[in-house]
Amino acid sequence: MGEKAYPRVVVIGGGTGMPVLLRGLKKMPIDLTALVAVSDDGGSTGRLRHDMEIPAPGDIRNVIAALSNAEPLFIELFQHRFSEGNGLSGHSMGNLLLAAMTSLTGDFYTGIKEVSRIFNVRGDILPISNESMSLHAEMEDGTIVSGESKIPQVNKRIKKVFLKTEPIKPLPNAVEAIENADLVVISPGSLYTSILSNLIIPHIGEAIRNTNGKVVYVCNVMTQAGETTGYTAADHVVAINDHIGSGCLDSIVLHNQSIRHAISDVYAIEHAEPVIYDIDRLEKLGLEIIRENIIDYTETTVTHNRKRVAELLYSLIK
Repeated sequence: MGEKAYPRVVVIGGGTGMPVLLRGLKKMPIDLTALVAVSDDGGSTGRLRHDMEIPAPGDIRNVIAALSNAEPLFIELFQHRFSEGNGLSGHSMGNLLLAAMTSLTGDFYTGIKEVSRIFNVRGDILPISNESMSLHAEMEDGTIVSGESKIPQVNKRIKKVFLKTEPIKPLPNAVEAIENADLVVISPGSLYTSILSNLIIPHIGEAIRNTNGKVVYVCNVMTQAGETTGYTAADHVVAINDHIGSGCLDSIVLHNQSIRHAISDVYAIEHAEPVIYDIDRLEKLGLEIIRENIIDYTETTVTHNRKRVAELLYSLIK
């Protein structure tokens, strides 16, 4: 008899929250796939998108670094950001390498595969789409804001995010990965610009609703000014339901302790505060609620503990 196949785990997201989860999950005995946002339009990523008409490489770069088993110095070089030079200032070495490999292979996804191979990546990294895409938001006052980086800056409550009128095609492998997953994890991160920017792509939400695997949302611990000011955990879930349909989530992972004042006071300067866990509302939404101590207090910011979260997620499928 052949070896038993590892359970298939798909993580969807972007920003800074996703790589933390992936660093823990890559050590688990699973078949891991990361579906990564490509709508960022700020900084080095935005310049490369404009100049080369490619999907945003920045979040992909961070995921490659998280899943790489290369030498630490090699990863540090990949993540290096140039501070001087008229043309290079602000660019990340990894973004430039992804852009160069896209040009060399003629395809963004193929370029990612080649860079992943070079960096000895554990698992598969898929852009949620192989196309350059622009994110737009409708605010509750009816204002329309275009561009991912601009959406939080207007500091208004967001009603919905959407893509431009031309249909954006998801990567077929991404849809297939979700449909065949044993566990789909929606990572913590900027709710509208890193999470929902993935879920609203045609067929992605449908695949999440139809997958036979369990769908779990690892909820943010802190609110984010300009995106989720004043949001409770249930507000996060309702926003996801409003965009891709009720009942798409099976479970939600919450931190079970208060945030230390020394850290929450730092966030208060940025008008962020701990997310309130309104358990009654979450139960009425039909979610399985999983509460664990999942914060890493060795960091200066509120960061999920990669080992604890990975073990918790693995326990849902083993």
